[in-house]
Amino acid sequence: MKEYRIPQKENIDLASFKEPDASFSGYTYADYLKWDYEEIVELIKGKIFSKAAAPNRRHQAVSMKVSVALHEFLKGHQCKVYAAPFDVRLSKDPDYNKIDSVIQPDISVICDPSKLDDKGCFGAPDLIVEILSPRNSKVELQNKYELYQEFGVKEYWIIHPSENTLQINVLVNGSYQPSRLYTSGQKVTSTVLPGFELKLEEVFEED
Repeated sequence: MKEYRIPQKENIDLASFKEPDASFSGYTYADYLKWDYEEIVELIKGKIFSKAAAPNRRHQAVSMKVSVALHEFLKGHQCKVYAAPFDVRLSKDPDYNKIDSVIQPDISVICDPSKLDDKGCFGAPDLIVEILSPRNSKVELQNKYELYQEFGVKEYWIIHPSENTLQINVLVNGSYQPSRLYTSGQKVTSTVLPGFELKLEEVFEED
């Protein structure tokens, strides 16, 4: 992949960004690299979504427990786990001017080392975990669901920490098949990581 020289950072105001329309196809990774902002932003099909600058304590506690469980299981394995902030670029074309989706999942598991570079991951992680917060919009969640499905993320886990629930979407013949809702006291496994088991009672336990 041709190395892209990062341009001078530009101070930006998220309120100033325009929505993609017939005359404007949207922003790209090349734009994303130029922005200097306080908030964490993601690109989904050229549209900007902002994330909470500081997720709440509950969100971070759940994220840490799941990340640690995955990290411990994956010791000695080829698969690697990365927690946000970690850029995942989803595009069929590696040209920075054509990549229009750059997301920062709460947790990503990548089993193909060729997808990894100094800037993060180019291509679909094998497993993505998103931990919901009050800032998540329905539009954002729907767009991510469709994006992950389109690019072949094999498993997409959605954790709702305030409700102590977890749902696993497994990609089957190009479409996600959702599991039932799992909750505290139950265990979940992964089709992507045979042998991995996560005890939700420990994940949702209040510190």
